[in-house]
Amino acid sequence: MKKIFCILSAVFLTIGSASAYQVISTKEYGKDDAKNQNVIVQCTTDTGKTSSETCSLRRYVKCVGKDKKNCKAWQPWHDLKDAKTPYSTWQAAARACCKNKGLR
Repeated sequence: MKKIFCILSAVFLTIGSASAYQVISTKEYGKDDAKNQNVIVQCTTDTGKTSSETCSLRRYVKCVGKDKKNCKAWQPWHDLKDAKTPYSTWQAAARACCKNKGLR
């Protein structure tokens, strides 16, 4: 009985903290050292309804070398409204952005 309670508690905690944003757009622009990727997500409410709030996320290419022509890596993702905090994935940036708006 104790095992079942622990498993059910873990499932409810996981479901309660799940993000439910919807991807509206993903695009890649530019080339060479001007290359960037953009993702726009629409946040959802706690009840799962679509909100009118969106988050715009972007990352730029990372160029290395003396002449900055080796552009194969990427810089971290950023929320365009709060560019101070870097995120390793766009999903992490989307979760943080929606959470800052009181949504998910």
